Amino acid sequence: MITLRNVTLRRGTKVLLDQASVTLNPGEKVGLVGRNGAGKSTLFALFNGGLHEDGGDFFMPANWRMGQVAQHMPETDQPATAFVLDGDTRLTEAQAVLAAAEASGDGEAIGHAHALLQDAGAHDAKARAQTLILGLGFKLNELDNPVNSFSGGWRMRLQLARALMCPSDLLLLDEPTNHLDLDALVWLEGWLKRYEGTMIVISHDREFLDAITRVTLHIDEGRLTRYGGNYSAFEELRAQQMLLQQQAYSKQQERMAHLQKFIDRFKAKATKAKQAQSRVKALERMEKIAPVLTAADFQFEFREPLNLPNPMLAIRDAAFGYRAEPIPARPVVVREAPVDERGFANSATVMAEQLARGELLPDIAPGDKIILTGVSRSVMAGQRIGILGANGQGKSTLVKTIAREMAPMAGRITEGKGLSIGYFAQQELDVLRPDDNPLEHMVRLAKEVSPQAREQELRNFLGSFRFIGDMVAQPVGTMSGGEKARLVLAMIVWQRPNLLLLDEPTNHLDLTTREALAMALNEFEGTVMLVSHDRALLRAVCDEFWLVARGGIEPFEGDLDDYQRFLLDEAKRLREALKADTAASGVNISVADLSIQTSANGQNYPQNSPASPTPRLNPAEQRKLDAERRQKLANTTRAWRKELEAADARMQAIHTQQAALEDALTRPMAPAEMATTGKTLKELADELETLEMRWLELGELIEQAEAEHAAAA
Repeated sequence: MITLRNVTLRRGTKVLLDQASVTLNPGEKVGLVGRNGAGKSTLFALFNGGLHEDGGDFFMPANWRMGQVAQHMPETDQPATAFVLDGDTRLTEAQAVLAAAEASGDGEAIGHAHALLQDAGAHDAKARAQTLILGLGFKLNELDNPVNSFSGGWRMRLQLARALMCPSDLLLLDEPTNHLDLDALVWLEGWLKRYEGTMIVISHDREFLDAITRVTLHIDEGRLTRYGGNYSAFEELRAQQMLLQQQAYSKQQERMAHLQKFIDRFKAKATKAKQAQSRVKALERMEKIAPVLTAADFQFEFREPLNLPNPMLAIRDAAFGYRAEPIPARPVVVREAPVDERGFANSATVMAEQLARGELLPDIAPGDKIILTGVSRSVMAGQRIGILGANGQGKSTLVKTIAREMAPMAGRITEGKGLSIGYFAQQELDVLRPDDNPLEHMVRLAKEVSPQAREQELRNFLGSFRFIGDMVAQPVGTMSGGEKARLVLAMIVWQRPNLLLLDEPTNHLDLTTREALAMALNEFEGTVMLVSHDRALLRAVCDEFWLVARGGIEPFEGDLDDYQRFLLDEAKRLREALKADTAASGVNISVADLSIQTSANGQNYPQNSPASPTPRLNPAEQRKLDAERRQKLANTTRAWRKELEAADARMQAIHTQQAALEDALTRPMAPAEMATTGKTLKELADELETLEMRWLELGELIEQAEAEHAAAA
């Protein structure tokens, strides 16, 4: 187990942990939470050996292997599969032993080395590596592409796959979801749930933490507090503790005021002096309860749009993609465009002569890449649209084209008069000028949008986004990702848009800022189109969804839970396609492990061929045959259904027992009792995982039997 006993950690002169004590048991999945700057990354540095404690005792088993995502961007021409495969340290060590043995010609050593390779899983290592790569959203034809051929975000996914490939007893994950889309995020959750070692994760994604963690460590004001339960349970327990602490503090303040009043009234009277003195001593001996001090929550709001065109825009028979020679896009700053008799302003990204004729753009040129075709959608005032789809399907292409960053390849985008777009791009942080400070960014923006703005007004506005004091003069290049994201949000708010296009706006935002963004979006009077892997934000903001998949855009009927079920269905189709592909290509991929991977490569899956017609029976014979088939199905599935019900009941009982034990961990207990409780929780978690896997297997068996029955009928 991992033990901290009265540990003190400093960064420079700042004390981040002050005599903190906590115990983490083997196999526990822990969420590490706290405000930015509280010391989460510093604690990670203690765990991985990058820092040593400044005081107290820290213990972690010396024989534990550690897995961690490297934070540097990989620069190598090594193929993706080989790069991830090198993350398996046991395998690389065994390969080095074999190479040394073969060089020495020692037969016994060679045999020993081959045994080590067998123990390291050399026979299926490549399959495991490629399973991880595909699970994180790569395409089948990218498995052997050089690492340097991928963009930065995809290379960081390869770093994540490399860390997961490493056999480890302790897995440290610092914001692992930042470079993932929703599909890859769901797959990663499934993988981490099956991970058997101890895991500690830093994340600002509430639903991700809820799904994979069962213990929460909270860093606040130098204190490290353990809570049994996931992030939602932690929030509830902490709120209750803060309420009780504030009530106790208020009562103590009343008691102290009463004592002080008696002392002030009677300290000068000889007859009461002794009583007054005893109360002075009681006041001095009283252990003071600290008031609840929390940093002020961050809040902001979007200013009321100047107008609300309805519809906002209309897309007709459009094709989106990338041209070999791009047509210049419209400038980012909104300017008035000529309007037609209906009050619509035609997109300036479409060539003028074709707009006049109302025709499509020229024929697609060689080298042009079409991603979406046949798109006809309208966006109305006040809509809250979440855009779903696997990575590479065209979500960002759609948003960029609506945002006037790219030209449509065919068709027309017609904008309502007065449309003003606020666009937050995934790479928006790179657009900021690193040598300029926030005030200079705002002054430059104000000259384009509202030239009458005074500098003090801009300073006050930046202050509402927590840019206070010297921060307004700090170069942007020295700021954190969260601070840069807040600056981009401030610049969007200043422009008073009526259509917000947000492409992964939460990548660098902490939980407090994400909640503030959700509140601001709910109060925004205009239209929101949101691409995000943050399910809590999507649930809070969006009331309808568009699905971008297989070269088109369609409304998605359902909520995010329905979408996750859709992903499971797509995963089944992917497995069938991969079976055919791998059989043809000879690539050995563990297809069964791709349990939550979606059709990110946009393949057209083969449809089941229709069954051959069977001779028709007379009604009596048909009824008899149907009855026999139903009885056969019942006989086949009876034992499975009985086992499924028993598993259901046992899982419910385990959940109840876990909740009771986790609640017990929130109260003081002896170390031996705590260790026993932790061991019991680990045993329950292992049993629950086994039951869940069996529950899924039984469900698939019953589903398959029912499908065969339906096909036979």
